[in-house]
Amino acid sequence: MKTGLQLRLKQQLALTPQLQQSIRLLQLSSIDLQNEVQQMLESNPLLEQAEHEEEHVINNEESKDSTSTLLEENIPEDLPIDANWSDIYDYSLSPKPSKDEFLFDIDSIKNTQETLQEHLLWQAYLNTTSEREFFIASKIIDAINEQGYLDSSLKEIIEAIEKNIVVESEEIQEVLSKIRNFDPPGIGAKDLKECLLLQLNRYPTDTPLLDLTKWLVLRHLSDLAERNYEKIIRAINLLPIGEELSREKLDLILKMIRSLNPYPGYQIQSNKTEYIIPDVYVTKSNGCWKTELNPEIIPQLRINSYYKDLTHKNNNAPATQSYLKDQLQDARWFIKGIHVRNETLLKTATCIVKYQRRFLEYGNEIDICPLILHDVAKSIAMNKSTVSRITTNKYMNTPWGVFELKYFFSSGIKTENGEGYSSTAIRAAVKKLIAQEPVNKPLSDNAIALVLEKQGIKISRRTVTKYREFLNIPTSSERKKSS
Repeated sequence: MKTGLQLRLKQQLALTPQLQQSIRLLQLSSIDLQNEVQQMLESNPLLEQAEHEEEHVINNEESKDSTSTLLEENIPEDLPIDANWSDIYDYSLSPKPSKDEFLFDIDSIKNTQETLQEHLLWQAYLNTTSEREFFIASKIIDAINEQGYLDSSLKEIIEAIEKNIVVESEEIQEVLSKIRNFDPPGIGAKDLKECLLLQLNRYPTDTPLLDLTKWLVLRHLSDLAERNYEKIIRAINLLPIGEELSREKLDLILKMIRSLNPYPGYQIQSNKTEYIIPDVYVTKSNGCWKTELNPEIIPQLRINSYYKDLTHKNNNAPATQSYLKDQLQDARWFIKGIHVRNETLLKTATCIVKYQRRFLEYGNEIDICPLILHDVAKSIAMNKSTVSRITTNKYMNTPWGVFELKYFFSSGIKTENGEGYSSTAIRAAVKKLIAQEPVNKPLSDNAIALVLEKQGIKISRRTVTKYREFLNIPTSSERKKSS
């Protein structure tokens, strides 16, 4: 077999950095876009946010006044020639991070919202005896995820702490043991088994069947999850405990285990309200539906004229000139990317409104027409993947509420008269039938399919079951029992 060099010509699509950036901007939500814009403003001097000139002047004057006042209050007019800065400025007046400062922060936090980490830090403040111990506790708490489990290994925690202080693993274990006694019970465990055992350790020692329950969690947790009760009973009856385990006692043990919380962190939920900011507004004017972008979230960017003029001067150093030109090109591409994003979003939203006018008129889910990404992509002459990106995490404000753009997409079926029904509309019809069913005689999935067939919507019983389970509605027998 010979080795040699061959020259071939072929065409392929290469994603330039600018094209990659434009694609990424399409799928960003409004909040993520604002963060992206802020990062670009901080990193690129050629890019600036368009502001009102009057506000800019006022802000500058206020800034100068506040700066001059600060200087006049703290620094004397004449400094001694041989004076040091520390002789004039008192460093003791500057704030230092401490547990007392943390106490002030927690007081303000507890009056508003509280996360799991804040809840644990508050307890650490009360239960640690030194600044060092509190610092170690704070690093361990940082490694606890929202479910309440310890995400990092002991080695990783030590590495994070030793960036500031030298610490031994025994000291880490001692502080971790304290944290595992915090509220909520089971916090700081490395896995589910340890989490459940930490909670069982809080029970009074004279609790019936407590030791046996701990042994089951320690040795047969997987069997409990698989409901392999016969195997569990046989294993326990082989133990020298003096009496055999009956199914009644096993039920008491299972009841105790079910009362435990596998995700203790979820007990401390932040009550912070997250508001959805609509990207598109849809209103009706003179009998026509009008679609417009939300002007409050559209970034107003422009090229900084001062730095732009510097790129045309020849007295700059070559490295400076190259840097300014690169930043100018990046700024222009970023502005163009945002413009393409806004234009694509408006086109897509307008097309959705054209398809879903019946829903906008009446506001019923059953009026949503079948619509897939291919339909919109073909209508606005764009790629299907582009439509998928631009409808991700974007919201439309309609007279009937705020909806995600993807809410209006669903497959459909043809009825006997040729009319199309979307899967969203069919789910709404199933939900409506179940809401109106007799309390003492709920409709089975087969009965729902027959009712829908009389209305011209021919679907199978399995499809009804799939939609019912999607809506988290129990079976007819369970609904009858719960009623």
